[in-house]
This record gives sequence, structure tokens and C-alpha cells, in this order.
Amino acid sequence: MNEKQQLKELADQLSHPKGNMGVETGNQMNESNISMTLHSMERLNLNTNEKVMELGHGNCAHLPFLTEKGVIYYGLEVSELMYAEATKMHPAAIAQQRAFFELYDGINIPFETDFFDKIFTVNTIYFWADPEKLLSELCRILKPKGILNITFAQKAFMEQLPFAQFGFELYDNEKVLKLTEFLPLEVLQTDSHIESVKSKAGTMVNREFTTISFRKI
Repeated sequence: MNEKQQLKELADQLSHPKGNMGVETGNQMNESNISMTLHSMERLNLNTNEKVMELGHGNCAHLPFLTEKGVIYYGLEVSELMYAEATKMHPAAIAQQRAFFELYDGINIPFETDFFDKIFTVNTIYFWADPEKLLSELCRILKPKGILNITFAQKAFMEQLPFAQFGFELYDNEKVLKLTEFLPLEVLQTDSHIESVKSKAGTMVNREFTTISFRKI
């Protein structure tokens, strides 16, 4: 497998982990994304017994942070493997009905209107097949005055990653906000952070990421 094929395979795994490599990809994603995930979750202002949905949870190793807040967690995935890994990792939370995991098709969300208090998603926006439709769905299932957090690495950083040329749609703040301009969402805050992380090549790089917090009007 040449370098281009290896990069394409990595990009495919990051968008939709599968097979033996997918389990390891899930572990690596959790490790490399945990600061972004915490950044997104901390800006939800969580309260006991709120219904919180995460779009694209990976193996969901971060679930204890949410369950210790007393929320009821719902995870939604396109990857059958990540769904299986998450359910295997958290049998107690599932048995106690503090965590629920579901699969979906990447566009149509299988929950009723005005169902969730809070929604967040980390590093998934690059892979959305129909961003306007998916955001419309997220808005639909969010309660009025509910919060939606979208966390993503900035386009200027992502452009430096060789695998991002394969199947990634890159975003800056303006491009994300443009997706929501016709939806009943108002911006609560935009919070950016720069951190030093190890790249897939093993070198240290500065990653700028942002959480944009919306409230449903």
C-alpha cells in the first residue's frame, strides 16, 4: 500500500471506523479528541436528569464525565463498530437506563421533536453528507431554549493534515455559521482554544479548535 492509499484508508477509518483497524482508530480518536470533547461538554452547563445527545460518540470512553453529572445520555453513530464498542464498554450505564446508544443513516435522526435539552458533536462536521439537512434535524429534536454545541478543528489547522484531502469538508467559524443562518438558532458563544497535540505522523503540532454554542429560539 503506497502513502496515498494509506492516507485514504486512515481518512476512511476516521469518518467511519470498521474492522480490526477501526477498534484501534476508535481508541486513538478518543485519546486525541478528549480535550475537544471535554471543551464541548463543559460548555453545555449540564444539569441533573437533562437528556443529552451526542452525535458521533466513537467508543464513548468519555461517558463517565456525563453520567457523573446525572444526565441521561443518548449516543448516535453511523459506525456499527463504534456503536458495538460503546455498548460493550458501558453495560452498567445502559442497564441503569442512564445511557442509550442508537445507529442512524447520517442524515435522518430517529428521535421525536423537542426531545433533548442539550446536544453536542465533536469532530464530525467534516463528514456530514448533507450538513443543512442534518443541522435541521438536530434543531428539530432540540427543545426550545436547548443548547447545541458544535466543536471542530479550524480549517487552517486541518489543511496541514495530509489525510484531510480525502473526504473531509473543512470549516472555519464563518462557514459553520452560514449553515445555520436559516434555522431558529442563536449564537450563545464562540470559544476557541489552541493546544499542542501529537499528529498521526508522531510530531507535535498546534491545533486550533472551536466550540460554537447555539440556543434554539
